[in-house]
Amino acid sequence: MSTSPLDLPADHPYGPHHLPYGAVARDGDEPWLAVRVGDSALDLASATRGTPWAEALAGPVLNPFLDLGPAAWSALRSWLQARLAEKEGRERLAPHVHPLEELVSHLPVAVADYVDFYAGEHHATNVGRIFRPDGEPLTPNWKHLPIGYHGRSSTVVVSGTDVVRPRGQRKGKDDPAPVFGPSVRLDIEAELAFVVGGATALGTSVPVDQAADHLFGVALFNDWSARDVQAWEYVPLGPFLGKSFASSMGAWITPLAALEKARVPLPGQDPEPLPYLRGRAEHLFGLDLTMEVRLNGTLVARPPYRAMYWSPTQMLAHLTVNGASLRSGDVFASGTVSGAEPHERGSLLELTWNGTRPLTLDDGSTRTFLEDGDTVTITATAPGPGGSVLRLAEVTGTVLPSP
Repeated sequence: MSTSPLDLPADHPYGPHHLPYGAVARDGDEPWLAVRVGDSALDLASATRGTPWAEALAGPVLNPFLDLGPAAWSALRSWLQARLAEKEGRERLAPHVHPLEELVSHLPVAVADYVDFYAGEHHATNVGRIFRPDGEPLTPNWKHLPIGYHGRSSTVVVSGTDVVRPRGQRKGKDDPAPVFGPSVRLDIEAELAFVVGGATALGTSVPVDQAADHLFGVALFNDWSARDVQAWEYVPLGPFLGKSFASSMGAWITPLAALEKARVPLPGQDPEPLPYLRGRAEHLFGLDLTMEVRLNGTLVARPPYRAMYWSPTQMLAHLTVNGASLRSGDVFASGTVSGAEPHERGSLLELTWNGTRPLTLDDGSTRTFLEDGDTVTITATAPGPGGSVLRLAEVTGTVLPSP
């Protein structure tokens, strides 16, 4: 029987074909960078001592390593996989391994900038039908460009962080004037975040065919949304306080290289995008990720990421086409992931059709939007090599009452 935590079955969801990156610490200590192997964290700073990447991995966040670019990302991944493939290599790494149950997770990147897109056609269509029932569900620009908004990087928090119910102005359709107070329509958005590496100069742009060189990895993401605050403020400039209070990100970043077997064609883009959003077929892709959203333990949705309309490479190309620069540690999220079926919708706004169709949870209680004390957990799986399955690190958070 195996006695080493590095001796894993080939199909383990956190085996050598996965190797997500995180930042962990013993409670109260400074965090350090790690790769997850099974149920253990491999200390990267100590394990890579003497290698070309050791200095970049010595700090509490991945940003210096992200600066090194895709050749270094690939080289470290190959170096780790080669050692994990051999008994002697595993023995050399064993002293640098720590059980996850003894560690606390931290955000593994210092988020430099944060943008949230709106790349799900089913989500955008549902929202249009809810709020514009007598008009076209998609706005005229939707299929011509990846719509997004510029969020607040300082409120991107690691999974497990409690979320305080935000306060703000709201005005219902029957209210004579706006009122101020805690949001009464607090929602979730099941999303996928992309972590960017490699800086670019202000005034330059990244073409679709080069965008993948800046995509380090992905993490599950929950863009908490105060729908009542958002509805009152968003005309004419879009989301602001209804979104900026908290966005939760999974603690472990899955390298994009680990998702090669999960790449799928886009569902089809009609009309054809403008030339700057076109690229070679291999650079225009979706990802076969299936998410599960649980509210207080009840499975309420299974959103499929493969249904998303825009490729992450197109999102990055659009983000920079005006000359906006990239910095290592930039994060952009996909927007709400929803599928064609009712059980595939990634927000309570859609699942309850703006509160008109309450959900019944396993304990018999009902929800339209989130109540204080509610816990939302998003998980996901994706196909890996040889019929294996990757499990992305969950993103979870509990709603605390407004102060």
